Amino acid sequence: MTYGRPLLLSLLVFFSYPTTASVLKPFASDGCSLFPNGSYAEPDRWLHCCVGHDLTYWKGGTSNQRQHSDQVLRQCVSDAGHPWIGAVMYAGVRLGGSPLWPTPFRWGFGWDYPRFYGPLSPEELDQVEFQSLQIDIAGKE
Repeated sequence: MTYGRPLLLSLLVFFSYPTTASVLKPFASDGCSLFPNGSYAEPDRWLHCCVGHDLTYWKGGTSNQRQHSDQVLRQCVSDAGHPWIGAVMYAGVRLGGSPLWPTPFRWGFGWDYPRFYGPLSPEELDQVEFQSLQIDIAGKE
């Protein structure tokens, strides 16, 4: 028996998937995903940081874009007065935000799984731009 050709064809289809345009889901945020949105005294203290982070993850993109988004989250939480919480969150998103995990909050969660790292196609960029106009980050769509 020869499995080479069917396996090769399957791998080719699988790895070519991210290069085709897919449909971007409407933006949604779950706040700080599996992490508190703030402290006991201020329950939403860094929630705005997480919503901004979710927005950049929603768009998808390259590994460098994800790393930048994670660094911005860390800095935002630090600027909210909690540098050690920012460091913990940064470690969490670096580990848990990979596009390899089939979680709803993974990198690029606006796109269907699997969505790996890579620049968005012109069609995908158009979708991001169009849907971004529909978003009110304060939650008042």
